Amino acid sequence: MADDPFALFDAWFAEAKAAESNDPNAMALATSTPEGVPSVRMVLLKGHGPQGFTFYTHADSRKGEELAANPNAALLFHWKALRRQVRIDGSVEEVGAAEADAYFATRSRDSQLGAWASDQSRPLDTRATFETRYAEMMDWFAGQDVTRPPRWVGFRVVPQQIEFWTDRAHRLHDRRLFTLTADGWTEGLLYP
Repeated sequence: MADDPFALFDAWFAEAKAAESNDPNAMALATSTPEGVPSVRMVLLKGHGPQGFTFYTHADSRKGEELAANPNAALLFHWKALRRQVRIDGSVEEVGAAEADAYFATRSRDSQLGAWASDQSRPLDTRATFETRYAEMMDWFAGQDVTRPPRWVGFRVVPQQIEFWTDRAHRLHDRRLFTLTADGWTEGLLYP
């Protein structure tokens, strides 16, 4: 048994980067409305460590609005090539502006312009409308750096529980559950 779920995640994530051909940082993000209506979608992990697991989106997207109303979420990594999963449950906080700016600066220029052109999750009458807005952003930022849109933010899931699941023959899976307590992380096993 280990006592540091973040070290174990780092080891598994390194193996996933070597084994998974597409997006080893892809994770399912589950949110819910204040009434408990769930919603799930894939997002990309952009940072992780003892402080939590970070991704970026528009604050006015469905996920952003749900997280503002109910700042709790669950994440799921599924690495099929390794026959492993990691489940993370926790509270959510917004990252600081400097951290969001620093990450935004690493994105491709096209992705940066797309963030300005998109009203993420809002109804779109035609694809041509979005393409026109994208072209307008290309003109607007011509010859200059693209700054981060004010409502484009980062969220960090601060884990309370982290489960490491390993596939085993005959569905006799291995499940290790880390739970955060007042004294730090404790580890136990779950039945498959």
